[in-house]
Amino acid sequence: MAMQILENGLGKTVLIRLRGGKSLRGRLQGFDQHLNLVLDEAEDLTDADDIKKLGLIIVRGDNVVVISPPPR
Repeated sequence: MAMQILENGLGKTVLIRLRGGKSLRGRLQGFDQHLNLVLDEAEDLTDADDIKKLGLIIVRGDNVVVISPPPR
């Protein structure tokens, strides 16, 4: 079920919450069975007053707490 939701989110913007409270937003380019994620145009939203552009990143799956899929 979770993999199907991620497949539907490919190429779309997702919100990610990580352990430690960090929040990221980016376009989901790929993922694997460990929930490692590839995000393009990624941004660090942790500090709303200082959004940092990160570009293309890989997020290790064991740090992911929540993935918010794009609206349908």
